[in-house]
Amino acid sequence: MRRSLRVRGFPALATSYAINELGDNLGVVALAILVLDRTDSALAVTALFVAGKFLTAFAAPALTAGLDRRRISRVLPALYILEAGAFVGLAALAGDAFWLPAVLAFAFADGLLALTARGLSRGAIAAVLTPHDALREGNALINVVFAVMSAAGPVLAGFIVFQWSAATALWADAASFAIVALLLALSARSLPEPEVDDTRESWRSRVRDGLDYVRGHPIAGRLIAGEAIAILFFTLIIPIEVVYAKETLDSTSLGFGVLIASWGGGILLGSALFARSRSRSLSSLVLLSTAAIGVGYAVLAGAPTLLVACVGSVIGGTGNGVQWVAVMTALQEAVEDQYQARVAGLLESAAAAVPGIGYIVGGALTSAVSPRLAYAVSAVGVGIVVLLWSRRPIVPDRAPERAPVRSS
Repeated sequence: MRRSLRVRGFPALATSYAINELGDNLGVVALAILVLDRTDSALAVTALFVAGKFLTAFAAPALTAGLDRRRISRVLPALYILEAGAFVGLAALAGDAFWLPAVLAFAFADGLLALTARGLSRGAIAAVLTPHDALREGNALINVVFAVMSAAGPVLAGFIVFQWSAATALWADAASFAIVALLLALSARSLPEPEVDDTRESWRSRVRDGLDYVRGHPIAGRLIAGEAIAILFFTLIIPIEVVYAKETLDSTSLGFGVLIASWGGGILLGSALFARSRSRSLSSLVLLSTAAIGVGYAVLAGAPTLLVACVGSVIGGTGNGVQWVAVMTALQEAVEDQYQARVAGLLESAAAAVPGIGYIVGGALTSAVSPRLAYAVSAVGVGIVVLLWSRRPIVPDRAPERAPVRSS
């Protein structure tokens, strides 16, 4: 992974992506605590997640398509400055001026900016690393950092809110995004730029062009559609894990924490395995990691004790630590340069939108029968995705011709 850090432009992009993830998790937790404290309403917290996570997934691909042919050295810093501004607004609302509709509006704006920045960053990362044959190493590094930031964000938010206030956490988030914008502005000369700064084409045309490209591509469409379905089954069990641990396994709150920690430990293990798997084909990594998640869910569905359930969590978490980055890398290797940001943004948006459906299905299955049924359905669904993907190669035998990329 160290080799990727020597590629000009990648350290700044990786840092910005990592802080985006940290800030996203920190902000979500701080906002959830703020909204619950001020409204004492679970429905209001649900509305926050719908506005900041679900609705943004449908708007982000259009914004990404409208920006991906503009100069990345200008667009990314601008997005992070706007994101910092959104958190300044949220921090101001955390005081006596709290008003739920305004909080939801700022949360939507922040979620939209964050998803767009991720898509554009993924496109820029592919542009700087691919000519150096370092895409897998760079993605492996980002995957490890992503896992760490996903865990650190909620912990940091909880600590800041406990020690000071939700407003303090939101001000800290605003400062972090301002720092990232400054970092990218100072690194502008090392960032990749499109050959033509074409801003005349309408964003509707660019969205249609991107969707037509994905539909007609022999790899991209299958990967994005398959991953969306897989994520539906991956996330189906998230709302019912606590019920599973405490009622089905008759465990305690500590047991629930150990079960979740087991999955997190598996993610870290999987991230390390991907980093050391350069010699393995991406097709096998995608299939094996997806299958591992399904096996983990199958073990959880039939686990008689917490110990067995933790073993299943480690298996599933290990697959989880490989699966997303393997799919993203396969997609980046298959797609032409001019479509990188739009296609990556579409995958990121699918990953943000689909869990909402999974939560509903998982809750319904648990209410109707038991958490074990939800885990079993997840295992079967993931197995079906693996079978469908295995029918044809996920990664093309030969990478497509790539348009030249210049660095300004």
